[in-house]
Amino acid sequence: MTALLATPAFAVTPADTLVEGFAIDDIISMDPGEAFELSTAEVTGNTYDLLVRLDLSDTSKVKPDLADSWTVSDDGLTYTFKLKPGMKFASGNPITAADVAYSFERAIKLDKSPAFIINQFGISGDNVTEKAKAVDDTTFQFVVDKAYAPSFVLNCLSATVASVVDSKLVKEHVAAVTPSADYKWDNDFGNAWLKTGYAGSGQYKLREWRANEAVVLERNDNYNGEKAKLARVIYRNMKESSAQRLALEAGDIDVARNLEPNDLDAIAKNVDLTTTSAPKGTVYYISLNQKNPNLAKPEVRQAFKYLVDYDALSTTILKGIGEIHQSFLPKGDLGA
Repeated sequence: MTALLATPAFAVTPADTLVEGFAIDDIISMDPGEAFELSTAEVTGNTYDLLVRLDLSDTSKVKPDLADSWTVSDDGLTYTFKLKPGMKFASGNPITAADVAYSFERAIKLDKSPAFIINQFGISGDNVTEKAKAVDDTTFQFVVDKAYAPSFVLNCLSATVASVVDSKLVKEHVAAVTPSADYKWDNDFGNAWLKTGYAGSGQYKLREWRANEAVVLERNDNYNGEKAKLARVIYRNMKESSAQRLALEAGDIDVARNLEPNDLDAIAKNVDLTTTSAPKGTVYYISLNQKNPNLAKPEVRQAFKYLVDYDALSTTILKGIGEIHQSFLPKGDLGA
């Protein structure tokens, strides 16, 4: 298990556009209520706002985003968030606590992969409108089933699934659904549209996503904080390190995101290019068939772990891009 370092290499950057070579073939949906992939999380982190988000200078802490402040009741069950005033979505629609409540409702009722991050607090499709509700235009209340460490609850609310969507815009794109045993609601809460659509308030807005090809972001001039310096950011799906390096050296991209050690070594010798490193959590694992009675034994799984030469990994395929970190959680994460 390793904590990797994302090590981009940079060429000359145009004044208003940044083009990145990046492996983005894991994206299956841009709906924050459904998206659960690493590449999508980066996009939604820049295109959607949350009540709170992780402090990138110290990811064990959370900081305000749409929320101006919050309090926790004495019994540890009720979290009350006060929103910053005068905020807008990219569409120009005002951001209210009703939008936050709707965002929680649709995430829980859609019940896609990331919904567990919220429903683990006793929130279900049947009670979400009471447990996650707008008290007034600027006050949102979130009620959990028992007292948890507030740091844990707030960390969960910094996840993509808790992104706040423009409820007015999304409701214009809902599709009727016939209730069934697996899905008892009569609409899709705009899920079909949001797979490729956009209804956020982040620093950038999603202009286009072409599966396995490109993601295009544009500056959101209605952003509620400091406006982005770049007019647009383009992610080009480039999975191979060698292809990224060639495109970088040719000036076809400005940033190469997935360079392997040999390509990084070559880049380091090019005076026209520079490199930088920043922590990025990635988990590598060996998957063993649990239907095999021998592989199902914990002792056998541990034996596989002892077979891995971690020192050799750190000096070869992970050289310059990762470090050994024997923990499920990456360094800097709460609980690591």
